[in-house]
Amino acid sequence: MMTELSELFQTLKTVDTTVFLAVNGCHNDYFDSVMWLVSDRFVWLPMYAALLYVLLKNYSYKVVLSVLLAIGVVILFTDSFTSQVVRPWIARLRPGNLDNPLSACVHVVDGYRGGAYGCPSNHASNTWGLAFFFTYLFRRYWLSVFLFSWALLQCYSRMYLGVHYFGDLLIGVLFALCGSSVVYYMFSRISGPQYAQDLKHLYMPVWVGLFILAVIMVSSIFYRV
Repeated sequence: MMTELSELFQTLKTVDTTVFLAVNGCHNDYFDSVMWLVSDRFVWLPMYAALLYVLLKNYSYKVVLSVLLAIGVVILFTDSFTSQVVRPWIARLRPGNLDNPLSACVHVVDGYRGGAYGCPSNHASNTWGLAFFFTYLFRRYWLSVFLFSWALLQCYSRMYLGVHYFGDLLIGVLFALCGSSVVYYMFSRISGPQYAQDLKHLYMPVWVGLFILAVIMVSSIFYRV
């Protein structure tokens, strides 16, 4: 039994490394800049502001405050808890960490290798936590598709930049799913169901997000990391 589990673990580790190297190995100067900007959390602030705008246009200030507090709890779980408790416990070196034998094969951008440990990925858990929560709240198909696509792009950028394995990202997504699901359940129990049939300006975050991505794609033609 132990031998079979050991073989399974080794197989999963091999697949994890293979997927990472496949993504990280497909690079050029242009996409170095694109993925560097995609991975920058501050670049997406206008999209977050657009989500806040949608909340303010459709819900009372009391509900908006409750939503923001709920999101804060999600981020506290997906960011602080994972980085301060889970990562040191798992202690898995990032692929680009110089103490990792794999680092010699890893393409890094602008010398960025991240911290010591990378499992689970905070980028994955934070972005997916946000995507899951707003999917539960708004329940609109195309907005959910956009948010999930945005979160997937964030995950891809982290492998591209050489700072996370696929497994780091997958575990981050699982943490996000658990955290956002529990927090939304508590939020709905306390605040009551907040589903609305007619939501105003719902797709503004989509257009803002697509505009940001377009700016990233164009600016990366002239800007090199």
